Amino acid sequence: MSLDWVSTYCVVYRPPKSWKISSISQSSVNREIIQLTMSLNSSTLLNEENSQGPKRNTGCLESLEMQTPPSLPDNPLQQLQLASQEVLEKAKKSGRSRCPRCGSSRMFYCYTCFVPVETVPTEEIPNVKLPLKIDIIKHPNETDGKSTAVHAKLLAPDDVTIYKYPCIPEYKEKRHEIALIFPGPNSVSVKDIAFHLQKHTKKGVCDNDDCSREPFLKRAKIELKEEKILNGCSTSNRSEGTKLKKIIFIDSTWNQTNKIITDERLQGLLQIELKTRKTCFWRHQKGKPDTYLSTIEAIYYFFVDYQQEVLKENYEGQYDNLLFFFSFMYTLIRNAKCCAGKE
Repeated sequence: MSLDWVSTYCVVYRPPKSWKISSISQSSVNREIIQLTMSLNSSTLLNEENSQGPKRNTGCLESLEMQTPPSLPDNPLQQLQLASQEVLEKAKKSGRSRCPRCGSSRMFYCYTCFVPVETVPTEEIPNVKLPLKIDIIKHPNETDGKSTAVHAKLLAPDDVTIYKYPCIPEYKEKRHEIALIFPGPNSVSVKDIAFHLQKHTKKGVCDNDDCSREPFLKRAKIELKEEKILNGCSTSNRSEGTKLKKIIFIDSTWNQTNKIITDERLQGLLQIELKTRKTCFWRHQKGKPDTYLSTIEAIYYFFVDYQQEVLKENYEGQYDNLLFFFSFMYTLIRNAKCCAGKE
């Protein structure tokens, strides 16, 4: 059974509940809906290429947009200040296109080369300037087509670097300027970054100078003095927060993170946990809390909090376009699910 037939059936006509349609089983419908939530590289969702499919599939997607009822649950991303997504609408209707570098057939962008496809001009994609550099460490088994890390590279190309583990930089010499986004018992909140970076800086100096050789009473006095200084840092001006220069994100399933997070090159880094945000990701991992975000969500929400909590500036949508691709796909899948009676 083709996906476009099910979608058209859902949008155009709903028979009375008393009717029985023996040719469609619930399990087969479920399978088709799952296919709707596949990655943007899936031709099934947007550009089914069979003898009857292209016109009917496009018509169904247009119907999804036109017939989305006002009674849909609130869209948590609808308040974003995004650049026009008309270029994505056009690309969706025209279907998959070639990557200008490797020639592969892709939808919207090439997740291997980190560039838009030929039907999505680069000048029509927003360019986001970030106050910090980002390193994304990608697990080698993470499926390229399902990862949202590429969104960050596409939208903030000057500030984002993606590494495939185990090929990652050495961070030890600059650990007082770097933080790692990862939940854990020693993780701190964004608002406490300045305080804890100062602590890391003092610790680094102590390690280099071998402070352990100081007599016990002298060390106690030094530590007490440092504690008073650090306590003042938490309420200091924005210049304290700008000592942070780079943020590291891990791009993998949660079950795969242990191999990366225990790497000796990441030890000693300040860890930051984002605890107050809930994911909108359509591939949320079963059994994990809804505060476990996709990579692009974690990047976006970190910078929103950083702007307010560390730089002490009002947030006015400066980083909303980090969710340019994410929000478009979220809306598309959400409408498709609603059309199929899944919400």
